[in-house]
Amino acid sequence: MSEYRIEKDSMGELQVPEEAAYGAQTQRAVDNFPISGITMPASFIQALGLVKQACANANHQLGTLDENHRRAISSICDDIIGGRLMEQFPVDVFQTGSATSTNMNANEVIARLASQEAQDVIHPNDHVNMSQSSNDVIPTTIHVSAAIDCHQDLLPALNHLITVIEEKAESVASIITTGRTHLMDAMPVSLGQELSGWAAQLQSALSHIEGTLPEIHQLAIGGTAVGTGINADDSFGGLVAEQLSNTTGLTFKVAGNRFAAMSSQDSVVALSGQLKTLATALMKISNDLRWMNSGPLAGIGEIALPALQPGSSIMPGKVNPVIPEATAMVCAQVIGNDATITIAGQSGNFQLNVMLPLVAFNLLQSIEILSNVSRLLADKAIAGFTINEDNIDAALAKNPILVTALNSVIGYELGAKIAKTAYVEGRAVIDVAVEMTDLSAKELEKLLDPKKLIGKNL
Repeated sequence: MSEYRIEKDSMGELQVPEEAAYGAQTQRAVDNFPISGITMPASFIQALGLVKQACANANHQLGTLDENHRRAISSICDDIIGGRLMEQFPVDVFQTGSATSTNMNANEVIARLASQEAQDVIHPNDHVNMSQSSNDVIPTTIHVSAAIDCHQDLLPALNHLITVIEEKAESVASIITTGRTHLMDAMPVSLGQELSGWAAQLQSALSHIEGTLPEIHQLAIGGTAVGTGINADDSFGGLVAEQLSNTTGLTFKVAGNRFAAMSSQDSVVALSGQLKTLATALMKISNDLRWMNSGPLAGIGEIALPALQPGSSIMPGKVNPVIPEATAMVCAQVIGNDATITIAGQSGNFQLNVMLPLVAFNLLQSIEILSNVSRLLADKAIAGFTINEDNIDAALAKNPILVTALNSVIGYELGAKIAKTAYVEGRAVIDVAVEMTDLSAKELEKLLDPKKLIGKNL
């Protein structure tokens, strides 16, 4: 049986587990919101530690927090930043829309542990939350955590994936295959050209994500309750942004208009939209890989993805394209998260958005799973797939659409007849064209050479 201690807040007394570092307000949230069992993301809590530490340092610079208190608060924040106190943050994602419960959770944990370290009374509101409100701390933390996760995880993962695709494209540039539109045979392309399209999609998505980050680097801190900055020095927000910049190596600054920064989540909605675009590109690439790998006998069978695990509990020898499938599921989740973030972004009522925990959870999840799956797709699918050249060459030779290359010589109508005959009889286009045109086999070989039909674009 757990033992309890009595804690009190402005609403009265209640029991808190003896081993808990948090206090009454956190316990009320635990009791009030037994909804999902999902707590705030670890990277959000770590960023909250960064923000609280920066605020303590800024208050000390302003002369409103003494050195003993600053040092103790900063020390406990280091533990939070390092992920060593995650068990002390039990509040459900589905809580008060301002995430006041999570802010007070941090205030209480820091105050209790810092008081022990400083051997002095450090109050959660008067000291740890000095010059702050949940209403500016939580939007600030959303931006800080998203910026860190994008710079440390997502952007490097995307660059890695693009590099792997470009290297693979170069290695298969000489392989000519049947192009496909509407899932039907079309004019030939090289595998290098096909993969170059993937790399270009991802490079575009990467550029668009990078383009949204400057707004994410703008922070609401210093706006306090409603954006006016009540109870905070005018320079407080700028000092916090400077502290965060020094700590993270990123360039943070105070938002140009803190009323907008606190009442809306437009910047996050924009970033989420770019994550959705990335997910759309990854879904396309994953499905291309699944089709190209399909078979091995009754499908397209152009490539063989690395065999990673048995594919069936009943069919021996079956191997499935598990990494592209996992990627596609991640993409579906991210697209759903974007819809949630869009709805949450509409919930800025007057001076405060009231779906902030939901925004944080979905945004950070999207960044995390896109980062992880991008590396998996690169290393466990694209880098190692092999080419089934016999299958590619056999299909290409019988591709009736190759006759398109003869349009300017023999006309569309005769070309259509040759294509239909070649398809019905299962013969190569060149053999049928020898019989149905006045062109020699040598002329046809030159006109129908797949290497001359793919253009010069990689």
